[in-house]
Amino acid sequence: MNSLLKSIEIIEAVSENQPVGVGELAKLLDMPKSSVQRVLMTFQEAGWLRQAGGELTRWEISPRVIGVRPNALKGGALQKAAREPMQALCNAVNETAHLSIPDGTNAMVLVEEVECKQFVRTAYKIGDVSPFHATANGLALLAFMNASQVATILNRDLKKYGDKTINDPALIREELARIRERGYSVNFGQYRHAIYAIGAPIFDSSGIAVASVCISMPESRFDEGRIEEWARAVTGAASQISRGRAGA
Repeated sequence: MNSLLKSIEIIEAVSENQPVGVGELAKLLDMPKSSVQRVLMTFQEAGWLRQAGGELTRWEISPRVIGVRPNALKGGALQKAAREPMQALCNAVNETAHLSIPDGTNAMVLVEEVECKQFVRTAYKIGDVSPFHATANGLALLAFMNASQVATILNRDLKKYGDKTINDPALIREELARIRERGYSVNFGQYRHAIYAIGAPIFDSSGIAVASVCISMPESRFDEGRIEEWARAVTGAASQISRGRAGA
C-alpha cells in the first residue's frame, strides 16, 4: 500500500510541476532518484506519462489521462450551469474565464475554460491543479470554506511561487476576510509570474461554496482602475452559475 501511495504522489507531482525532471521530483518528494525513475518508467509503459524531450529527460502527463477523466471533469451539472455565464463573461471582458473545483483540501482543479480572442492570452489544461493560497480561484473558495478546512490548508508548508506569493497564514486570513467582505478575490502574479486574475465563489442550494470562477490576463493588460468593473462581471457570472446549479 505504501508503494502504491508513493506512486500516486509521483504522478500527482508530475501533473503539478510538468515538465519536470527526475532529480526535481526526488527532491520534492524526498525519495531516491532510482525509486522515482522506476515509477516513471512504469507509468510511461502504461501510457500515463511521457517524456517531454529537451536536453534533460523531463516528464509530463500523457493525453491518455484525459480519456479517463471522471464525470466531474467532463461536464456535469456544474459545467452545464457554467457554460453560458462563462461565455458571456469572456465576451464582456475579452479575457479568458476559468472554472475550478476543490479536490478536497488538496488543491483546486480546472474543469472548464473559455478562451478569449486576444492574441496574447492565458490558457491552461483541463485537469490542471493549482494551490488554494496563491490563486484567485483558490482564494475565492478558501474564503468561504469552514474553519476546519481552512486550518487544514493553512497549517501546511505553503509554497512560495515567486516574490509576490503570500504564504504567511496570518496574512492569508486577513485577505480571506477582505474577500468575504467584498465578494471577490484577486491574484496579482502570486502564482504565475505576470498573470493577474479576479475570482468569485460559486455556491450550491445550501449556501456551501463548491466551485469558483475567475478571469485571468497578462499583467500588460491589467488596469487597476477596472478592478471594480471586472469584479462585477465575475461576481455576476458566479451568481448566475450558482442559480443555474441550484435549479439543475
